[in-house]
Amino acid sequence: MTAIQHISTRRRIKDRFVQGLVYLAFAMAVVPLVSVLWLVISNGAARFDMEFLTHSMRGIGARDAGGGAYHAIIGTLEQVLLASLISVPIGLLTAIYLVEYGNGGRLSRSISFFVDVMTGIPSVVSGLFIFAFWILVLGFQFSGWAGALALSILMMPTVVRSAEEMLRLVPTDLREASYALGVAKWRTIMKVVLPTALTGIITGVMLAVARVAGETAPLLLTVFFTNSINNDPFTGPQMGLPLYVFDQAARPNDTAIDRAWTGALTLILIVMLLNLVARLIAWWRSPARGR
Repeated sequence: MTAIQHISTRRRIKDRFVQGLVYLAFAMAVVPLVSVLWLVISNGAARFDMEFLTHSMRGIGARDAGGGAYHAIIGTLEQVLLASLISVPIGLLTAIYLVEYGNGGRLSRSISFFVDVMTGIPSVVSGLFIFAFWILVLGFQFSGWAGALALSILMMPTVVRSAEEMLRLVPTDLREASYALGVAKWRTIMKVVLPTALTGIITGVMLAVARVAGETAPLLLTVFFTNSINNDPFTGPQMGLPLYVFDQAARPNDTAIDRAWTGALTLILIVMLLNLVARLIAWWRSPARGR
């Protein structure tokens, strides 16, 4: 009995020790995040007002107070939306092929290889590619659409990998039950597999959106700078929030630095709001909710 109690005590000590390591690792991961959020909120809250959200920088000098980021907010929303419209369907269809139709063939292995390569591509390389091909070779001008093309290159591998993992987690029994009822494979994918994996797929899409929403390097080469409002992403330079923060932070005066902090705060809030909307959509469309 004493030996059993001794073993049990040792197990409890080991369990507490490992549990403490887990909590320590969690704290080490959260502290930098909390410190960044606190720094951005404390420095950006002062200029976060209606003027900042509804005015552009047109007619505002480098040292002038006032001005806002309305033109940059519009640009970021349009560029990220266009990039999502390009990358999400392509990425989801690619993941469906790899999981449901690839069967480990040569084509599926080649696709997986190139997706892995694209995952490690630096963001500036996607911007250089669009700049060289879309602007220099084809002769199109700087625009929000060119920036969206560059961002979509960065989004696609994240969407493919996250969707692929979620589709693989769907139990094979669900597919076999559908096939046993005589349901076609494509209909099984649409009605059984995708709804079951929807929550995870949406989470993966939002991770991809969060990654590209703050990218500056691709936009520097494809969108260019403007202080005016441009609601048309297909014509002329269009500002984005990452570009706005980069531009204002480079100016040597306090008013511009304050605008840069507020632009960073606005970008964080937009990403958080998009994540909240995605979570609500995933909850609304969840199969478990209909039971």
